[in-house]
Amino acid sequence: MEKFIPLAHIVGRVLLAVIFIMAGLNKITGDVAGTMQYMESMGVPGFLFWPTALFELLAGIAVLIGFQTRIVALLLAGFCGLSALLFHMNFADPMQAGMFMKNFTMAGGYLMLMVAGAGGYSLDSRKISAD
Repeated sequence: MEKFIPLAHIVGRVLLAVIFIMAGLNKITGDVAGTMQYMESMGVPGFLFWPTALFELLAGIAVLIGFQTRIVALLLAGFCGLSALLFHMNFADPMQAGMFMKNFTMAGGYLMLMVAGAGGYSLDSRKISAD
């Protein structure tokens, strides 16, 4: 089982990163005004759209390449939890209840990544071995 750990680290990072890379790209290339309006309807200021979109994209890329993985994973865990609480609290709607659980499940995955670190195939591991 030990020989699969490096592969599991990279596959896990890719799977955790893709959702944020795609979310960031979709926000930037999609209906910016509509997304801002939705954010505002949920009590989140629309001016936070651009920082949010850039955070999602850049944090996803950081996880993908394994750069500052523990810090970024902690930030993404918090982001997932906060997003669930702000946008997916309508438990009468099965879709929103599912999105709430998805976000908290992702937060758990990011906390595990924070503990485990990026693994061998990452920029973080190159920095450690260079010391």
